Amino acid sequence: MTKSSKGPVRHATMRERNLAVVLEHVARHQPVTRARLAELTGFTKTTVSNLVALLEGAGLVRDGAPVHEGERGRPGVGVSVHGGGGAGLGLEVNVDYLAACVLDLAKQVRYRHVVSADNRGREPAAVLAALSALADEAVAAAAGQGLAVAGAAVALPGMLDRESGVVRHAPNLGWADVPVAGAPGLATALPAEYDNEANLAALGELWFGGGARLGDFVHVSGEIGIGAGIVVDGRVFRGAHGFAGELGHLVADPSGPACSCGGRGCLEQIAGQEALLRAAGLPATRPAAGSGGSVGRLVARLDAGDEAALAAVTEAGRALGAALASVVNLLDPDTIVLGGVFSPLATWVLPPLRAVLATGSGSLRRGAPPIEVSGLAEGAAVLGAAGLVVEQVIADPALLL
Repeated sequence: MTKSSKGPVRHATMRERNLAVVLEHVARHQPVTRARLAELTGFTKTTVSNLVALLEGAGLVRDGAPVHEGERGRPGVGVSVHGGGGAGLGLEVNVDYLAACVLDLAKQVRYRHVVSADNRGREPAAVLAALSALADEAVAAAAGQGLAVAGAAVALPGMLDRESGVVRHAPNLGWADVPVAGAPGLATALPAEYDNEANLAALGELWFGGGARLGDFVHVSGEIGIGAGIVVDGRVFRGAHGFAGELGHLVADPSGPACSCGGRGCLEQIAGQEALLRAAGLPATRPAAGSGGSVGRLVARLDAGDEAALAAVTEAGRALGAALASVVNLLDPDTIVLGGVFSPLATWVLPPLRAVLATGSGSLRRGAPPIEVSGLAEGAAVLGAAGLVVEQVIADPALLL
């Protein structure tokens, strides 16, 4: 028994827990009647009605259309999460852009902004200051829609020590042992937490993409680097020290080119965005948002049958397939999801990837897992970050109460 559990539970604390239980069931089963909530929670109907009234008074839930929950009897009034009751802010630092996204409590996107920026080698304080300005703009935009932002989550590339809030190593940014939690550059007064972008992209896929039908899955987030978010039983698997999922630094070719991580022949040196663009003879830059970017030009060349582009993507697909064969044998996932840059390139990446994966994992599994293409692409991590805050509010509505 912990120290906090020895004394009596305060009435206010018990009420907060009960509110959280009711709000979570509303979020999972909406629209849901009060009678059904009583069945789901084990609370009395009177207790449920009182708790719903408190949540409704705080603007977190609202009544909607009648709901039929059985073959007989009159329909009941359906209770749903009130999207206007609050919001979560997602922020992302990537090598060539910064992003912000605001989700309301109904998980509807209310604001999204991506700023192209070359963050490689840039002072961390300058990057965090720019992110802070982006956060302030997002909070102001949310306030203009009557939304109170409850908190923020920040997606970062590289190896992040979440307990201390320190980016231990982000080779593509050139960061080493950079403290981000509470850093003066991120000046917004919101409570914030930090996670690896691949982990948050996987959560974005879980909440806004394929969802529970994917089972236990590996989400491959390919951009400048290549990461993997591993979801088991609806939760991200981070490893003993929070560094799991560095797929891009599996060795694809021991005699290959040097990697920014200090190794040689890492997967991202063959299948990463910049490696693909170089091999196709395209500049590895990110033009202004809306211009299609270098990846858009790569897709255009692939559509036109350009030999260099086709060879680059074919080689990347083979290397990715070989890496994923090891992942499949090690983790035994139900599904593999391709996100990031691999989403628009899926038409050309998938055939060589599947061919290698089919033979690379041997006969241990009797077949490779299905591969799905994410519809979220580069937006997965910032969506997952904002969704993380919303999930926290649903689990603890006192954050807004």
